[in-house]
Amino acid sequence: MPRAVDGTKHKDRRKKIMKLAKGYWGRRSTNNRIAKDAVAKAGQYAYRGRKEKKRDFRKLWIARISAGVKAEGLNYSQFMHALKLANIDLNRKVLSNMAIEDKESFKALCAQAKKTLSK
Repeated sequence: MPRAVDGTKHKDRRKKIMKLAKGYWGRRSTNNRIAKDAVAKAGQYAYRGRKEKKRDFRKLWIARISAGVKAEGLNYSQFMHALKLANIDLNRKVLSNMAIEDKESFKALCAQAKKTLSK
């Protein structure tokens, strides 16, 4: 009985890799053996990138909050500590957004934080 070489599963597997490698440079996009390695490496970078994105956004939010709080005469750590003492549970994303878009309410929060710290 002859050996089956180009079965549909084999073909589908190759097709999936070639689809993922579309747009890659040189033989990485046309040669299955090389494309397989390139796709695997790209997957590792993508996995790492998804973790880094969370870190990067947190850094951005903290920088924005810090800039907004400095204008009110506090620093970031004092502000966050005061919010915790005052039982104000707002995450950094919301605080960052307030510092940029809703300055009046952010100033009110800063005033509340100063009052809490002075106690």
